[in-house]
Amino acid sequence: MNLEFSEEQLFIRNQARNFLSQESSADAVRSVIDTDTSFDQALWQKIVDLGWTAMSIPETYGGLGLGYLELCVIAEELGRSLAPVPFSSSVYLATEAIKSWGTQAQKQHYLPKLAAGKLIGTLAINEGLGVPSVAMRIVEGKVSGSKIPVPDGDIADFTVMTIRDGNDNIGLYLVDLANTAITRAVLSSMDPSRSQARVTFDAAPAQALGDAGENELTELLDRAAVLLAFEQIGGCQAALDMGIAYTKQRYAFGRAIASFQAIKHKFADMYVALELAKANAYYGACALSSDAPDLPLAAAVARVSATDAYYFITKENIQAHGGMGFTWEFDCHLYYRRAQLLSGLIGTQSVWKENITQRLI
Repeated sequence: MNLEFSEEQLFIRNQARNFLSQESSADAVRSVIDTDTSFDQALWQKIVDLGWTAMSIPETYGGLGLGYLELCVIAEELGRSLAPVPFSSSVYLATEAIKSWGTQAQKQHYLPKLAAGKLIGTLAINEGLGVPSVAMRIVEGKVSGSKIPVPDGDIADFTVMTIRDGNDNIGLYLVDLANTAITRAVLSSMDPSRSQARVTFDAAPAQALGDAGENELTELLDRAAVLLAFEQIGGCQAALDMGIAYTKQRYAFGRAIASFQAIKHKFADMYVALELAKANAYYGACALSSDAPDLPLAAAVARVSATDAYYFITKENIQAHGGMGFTWEFDCHLYYRRAQLLSGLIGTQSVWKENITQRLI
């Protein structure tokens, strides 16, 4: 496959980059962390006004009817700017699930509100830190138990979640998080600019999301893996650029440290990691946009390589900054934090590496 973005898609990317460079600066990200708010509400509203939350939603339901490639270029710029908004939870996960497997009534109820930014959604699949588990059961249309961690679970209006039915089959269900039978507690996070929560249900009403089950959940996570890979390579590029800029202006022994061979080798390794992740992300985007049979493998490879690259590049960026790289005043840690958060958002590296193995058999 050979993917080249169209002129229209590149225009969207450039416009998004210009917008986010002004509206989602490092100072803006720090303001979310420093004030203990869950997300940048003003930025989120501007993103809604630009139509980004409506991009992948069909026009029938108030969306723009665009494709996955447009979402990919937006995702890359959101990652580059570390935008502190619930875009991945609401768009890649909740919106995608309802758009793909919801009943007609569910689509008509949720999709126009998601497109207009009147609702924020999320996906709750884990019931404990570590290996994903599903023990919660639906009894007479209600569920009890806890989901942890739920990305943006403290601010979401509803969640799509995994629940077992009376026959022990896992299905996807819609739950209104405003219900009084639900309590939410914010969790300490490696990246406070993107919140996570424990959500506890006490006989809360749940509605089946069409006939979606385990296979549909796997497909949903594969799509999200490609989109998150673009967020990750956007962050990789920003961290790499930051390190290069710093080493060019940092002098030692009368020379810019960028001229030292050891530093050159360090950045060469970072560049190779980024290009490998970028190639795999582009391959995943091509498979996603064409609904290719090899999407499951392409998504898993994109996820693993982008996660590895993001961790490696952000770690090496700190090292390239020397002692100052470890301080709060420098922005290196902001990207390192986001790299750590995204690495577990839809499953750990061990889970996705196992996916690669299984999909190669």
